[in-house]
Amino acid sequence: MDTLTRMRAFIDVVEAEGFSAAARKIGRSKALLSKYVRELEDELGALLLNRTTRQFSMTEAGHTYYRRASEIVREVDSLADAVRESSGDVRGRIKLSAPRTFADAPIGQSLIDFAKQYPDIVLDIQLDDRFVDLVEEGFDLAVRISRLENSSLIARRLAPFSIRLCASPELIAKHGMPTRPQDLGRMPCIVDTNGRGLNNWPFKGDNGDPVSVAVSGPIEVNSPMTARAAALAGLGFSVLPDFIAAPDLESGRLVTALDDRILSGGGIFAVYPHRRYLPAKVRVFVDFLVQWFKSREAA
Repeated sequence: MDTLTRMRAFIDVVEAEGFSAAARKIGRSKALLSKYVRELEDELGALLLNRTTRQFSMTEAGHTYYRRASEIVREVDSLADAVRESSGDVRGRIKLSAPRTFADAPIGQSLIDFAKQYPDIVLDIQLDDRFVDLVEEGFDLAVRISRLENSSLIARRLAPFSIRLCASPELIAKHGMPTRPQDLGRMPCIVDTNGRGLNNWPFKGDNGDPVSVAVSGPIEVNSPMTARAAALAGLGFSVLPDFIAAPDLESGRLVTALDDRILSGGGIFAVYPHRRYLPAKVRVFVDFLVQWFKSREAA
């Protein structure tokens, strides 16, 4: 048995957070994966995993080995992809991180459409509203909805993105319409804890410079969809992605406020690590998303 096979088994176990979960995911027996990891430890002369009957954890050596092994396996796979691409054969597995907001919204259809068009590529979609570490956690790429900050990642813009400060007409009638961002400090607000500012919402100030307003309210939740539901119920002002708020704004169930004070420059991005070889499957996926969104803009 070669080292690369054992290395892949170790990575599968770590990323699935257990032998049983990894066995179910890749279709191999738990006993076989355990054998491969044990052989890898014997080969290295180091314990990589602390095992108990209920759970496991990586040792310090395991963390070090996982980081480097993940990079090596990705490079090997990327090189194989490059060879396959030259023969017109693009296949494999893409480990994708995407926010739940993306998948739950109509734009999540882009992932379904890709899977239908490329049946030889398996999309392993991990939905999580936190910003994952692509390299540390072994992701091929991520879809991110934000104002992208400087990073070591490569980013391709898929579509523009903006936010709306929304509230129900009933809430406006009760508390009034804010005329300046600072007014929100004395009004009920619904905080989406996925936002990097949390209770401090950024706006354009009176002179055009960014200002931060401390807000509070009856609900703090890590879900834009729940924040939307709370806004519809009249519980407070909520900052919502435009593609989530649009149907309610069109129907009049929600109205916007402070439109001229919203900071712009956001977008929907595909981001991936700098690599010597960009896997063909990743390039095909990103190109597909770019064209998918472009076709929606033209429609």
